[in-house]
Amino acid sequence: MIRICLGNVWIDKDPFINYTSKFNEVTRSFLNEQKIEILSTKDFKNERISQVRDIFLFSCFTGLAYIDTQQLTTQNVNIGLDGNKWIFTKRQKTKTTSTIPLLTQAECIIEKYKNHQTCINRGRLLPVLSNQKMNAYLKEIADLCGINKELTYHIARHTFATTVTLSNGVSIESVSKMLGHKNIKTTQHYAKILDSKVSEDMMSLRQKFVDKIV
Repeated sequence: MIRICLGNVWIDKDPFINYTSKFNEVTRSFLNEQKIEILSTKDFKNERISQVRDIFLFSCFTGLAYIDTQQLTTQNVNIGLDGNKWIFTKRQKTKTTSTIPLLTQAECIIEKYKNHQTCINRGRLLPVLSNQKMNAYLKEIADLCGINKELTYHIARHTFATTVTLSNGVSIESVSKMLGHKNIKTTQHYAKILDSKVSEDMMSLRQKFVDKIV
């Protein structure tokens, strides 16, 4: 707006020329491997809670946001260039394309619910509840699993970016593409919080120096 005003000579100088904006960076919460294992192996007696857990884990292993998971159909799953199943979809938020090779954990969840009545009636890949109900059940799941953090659906996406991919050596470019980010700078926020990955990389570098000395 200021540039338009300057261009039309409605103002003769930029009133914000000496202004510097500031913001506080938000620390993204995610689950580590131990918490994922606890969540995966927990025997819930309630079928609805088990269903919410499974769908949450599906996003942990695909990186899909709630709305993108909810809208998936069988048409979104096809064979990729490597001969394995991939998800091909477009992010609701940014309209960017996401292509995600399916990990075994995600494939098993799809297989588990392929004959679920809700999936058949609605033509959806998974029986996803409303976002409000999903998050309400996730709070209960966190209590039952002893997870001391506010468990929301979006944590699944953060978990995919950190624990599942970047921590296991997947390149930040690949992670960015799978997450459907328009700018890799968005993905780099996840890389900043991975102290364990920094440690692994430096251990590898340290060993290289040792080998050279020997």
